[in-house]
Amino acid sequence: MDKLRVEALVIGGGIAGMQSALDLADQGFQVALVEREPSIGGRMITLSKVFPTLDCCSCITTPKMSAVAHHPNIRLFTYCEVQSVREQGSGFAVSVVQKPRYVDVSKCTGCRDCEYECPITVPSPFDRNLGAYRAIRVPFSTAVPQKAVLDPEYCLWCGKCEQVCPVDAIDFSQQMETFTVEAASIVMATGFELTPVSTKKEYGEGRLRNVIDPLMMERFLAPTGPYGRVLRPGDGKEPTSIAYVQCAGSRDETLGITYCSRVCCMYAIKQAMLLNGALPLADITIYYMDIRTFGKGYEQFYQNAKAMGVEFVRGKVALIKEDADQNPVVKVEMTDTGEIVERTHDLVVLSQGIIPACRPTVSLPVGSDGFISVPEPDCAPCVTERPGIFVTGTAMGPMDIVDSIISASAAAAEASAYIRENRAALEVRKEAAYA
Repeated sequence: MDKLRVEALVIGGGIAGMQSALDLADQGFQVALVEREPSIGGRMITLSKVFPTLDCCSCITTPKMSAVAHHPNIRLFTYCEVQSVREQGSGFAVSVVQKPRYVDVSKCTGCRDCEYECPITVPSPFDRNLGAYRAIRVPFSTAVPQKAVLDPEYCLWCGKCEQVCPVDAIDFSQQMETFTVEAASIVMATGFELTPVSTKKEYGEGRLRNVIDPLMMERFLAPTGPYGRVLRPGDGKEPTSIAYVQCAGSRDETLGITYCSRVCCMYAIKQAMLLNGALPLADITIYYMDIRTFGKGYEQFYQNAKAMGVEFVRGKVALIKEDADQNPVVKVEMTDTGEIVERTHDLVVLSQGIIPACRPTVSLPVGSDGFISVPEPDCAPCVTERPGIFVTGTAMGPMDIVDSIISASAAAAEASAYIRENRAALEVRKEAAYA
């Protein structure tokens, strides 16, 4: 396939991208969804539960993933990167690179025989490098598509996977392929990254084994997690004292990130409540400057955590070091009294903030915070400064899952109106030409 014509191109297969694609496809538009990972699902599929309802993330995300894969109006392209976007007539020509899986997806059945036979075990990015998987594998148990992918960085090219594959799907000769998607509109759903922990010298620059990021804790708490329970990554012990450090990357002028990331307080409270159930005897402390619970039911969620025994300490954490037993020692200035104290915990979770993910080559203005700029957020919250390109989810700014889904439907509505308007204008031009 060298060229594909669709009415809408969605870049990003997380919860926002999937929702936009489904909304557009349900209206009868032909949609192409491009995702850079081997599976759609985005960040949400890696999480344990959502706040404030504590519903299972996989139970929400997996049906949407399946709906995207089976919708007749959606063409799904995984393990692809957008290289360039240029205007063409009344639409766009988007150059997309298909990275080699070294597996023929038209033949692969997802049986995992290749994975079971592969002799090479490597750290799993899906589990924040805590768990392990094979050099060739289906990305995770609920991946969509359920197709194997080979990592050439670790593969020995021993051919064992090729020998056991029952459908001859292994293809070591695959190369990168480039194709073009012609679309009338584009929806940017490129998601977010966490603020890098390595930039915080005060918090160990990522060198302290038992100071972890919140996505790592999500994998500990998830039913499909790497260990099946919560353990310290430093030595495998079960922690009896866990601390959260809020604003560890947000509202920080030294990092140039002065905004609030909006979700950090809530995901810390959610994880603390889940830890209360997983480790009933553990002491859980949240060090905070301000607690911001802005959504419906969020304040009650916070009060419930207090009632469950989660300790909330108002103070600014100035330093994290470790003792001889790899226990994190937190040095905190109490806001109310000005007293400086040190507390030792078994495990510390940094509530890191949200920054824009690396976007494909799409020329779009960004705001002072680095997120894609929206000129009129009050009346057109998903319309960018470039006609025909719309933005949704955390590509436009920090937001929670609920707001991401709402913005995804808003972006789909804007894109739908734009497509219909252009379609009507094209018909008018055709009629004028034949007159």
